[in-house]
Amino acid sequence: MKNIRIAIFEDNQKFRESLEFIIVTTTDMELSGCFDDTNRLVERMEVLQPDVVLMDINIPVMNGIEATSVIKHKFPYIQVCIQTVFEEDDKVFASLCAGASGYILKNSPPDRILQAIREVADGGLFFTPSIAKKVLVSFSQQYSSKPEFIQLTDKEKEILKLLVDGLSYKMIADGTGLSIHTIHTHIRHIYEKLHVNSSSQAVAKAIKQKLI
Repeated sequence: MKNIRIAIFEDNQKFRESLEFIIVTTTDMELSGCFDDTNRLVERMEVLQPDVVLMDINIPVMNGIEATSVIKHKFPYIQVCIQTVFEEDDKVFASLCAGASGYILKNSPPDRILQAIREVADGGLFFTPSIAKKVLVSFSQQYSSKPEFIQLTDKEKEILKLLVDGLSYKMIADGTGLSIHTIHTHIRHIYEKLHVNSSSQAVAKAIKQKLI
């Protein structure tokens, strides 16, 4: 039987090394790669071709939820299991919407982590009991709006607030001491993260999602 190939994305060195140890000492698994950020994510996936990715939710460069979305879009056959210290509902459901097959807390024992890997590798879903309860309760209440985990930088939040206040690009540039070109770049990134195409949409979403 073919071993399960696993790639780890985790910026906490101690936890990353513990995951490495768990994988390399398990007979039906092999470690295909281990990284402390999501830089060159697509390139790494193309080269490694893992079966399962263990993804830290707050990893640098591209957060775990965004990285999961990229992986599932480019490589739908790769299964992703989010690992986190958080249980917040927005992160749980944003992970699901991004295509994650599992969501496990970092304080889970090694056998639970291995169970999660095997289940998602087989095409199943895996959640720790506390997470599963949140999922079931939410669906039973017919959770209708698509949750989102939107991570803006402090500068992007500042600029978004000025947009909400009704300032023009030029006024924002003058008020922040940045060039118009830099403001345009920040706003383009804000649009991409909010999945909008205009200032009005950005303002509406900022208010609705309480981003500022």
